[in-house]
Amino acid sequence: MTHPLADLHADARQLLARWDHPDASQRRLRDEYLAFLAEHPDAMHRDCRIGHLTSSALVMDTSRERVLLTLHPRVGRWLQLGGHNEPGDASVRAAAQREAVEESGIAHVSIGAEPLRLDRHPVPCGGSPSVHLDVQYLAEVDDDAVPVISDESDDLRWFTLDQVPADLDPSVRALIADALRTG
Repeated sequence: MTHPLADLHADARQLLARWDHPDASQRRLRDEYLAFLAEHPDAMHRDCRIGHLTSSALVMDTSRERVLLTLHPRVGRWLQLGGHNEPGDASVRAAAQREAVEESGIAHVSIGAEPLRLDRHPVPCGGSPSVHLDVQYLAEVDDDAVPVISDESDDLRWFTLDQVPADLDPSVRALIADALRTG
């Protein structure tokens, strides 16, 4: 029987097989993702308890002077927007765009063609220890876009780049740095 996210699984394999990054540690992580996908036909679904791929987006205004972060209710930290892939997602990129729109409340979100970074992190998922293998994109919105907090967040706010939270996760700092490098 074919898994309901088989097309998304194939998209992830193709995307990652062609993706490159100047940082060798990112290329090694890409290779780990590809090996994980090869071993787990259900790697795109949250029911893969050992871990699964997720899609996220760092939302910035077009001037790249501000970043929109969510205060994640389970983690209790400011993070980029994102989450699990779903059966209706046409691609990993489309999942990142859907998550950005759902969690920001901003209808017009432009997602980059290729991921910026990858990040692997342990999380409790569905009550069990798991790992998210996150595929991270840059998303741009108009400078005057007004976010609307969703029920998936404890808070949602714009931060200028010189005023991001002092305890911002290093993975989010690296994501911001890559976004500015590509700008």
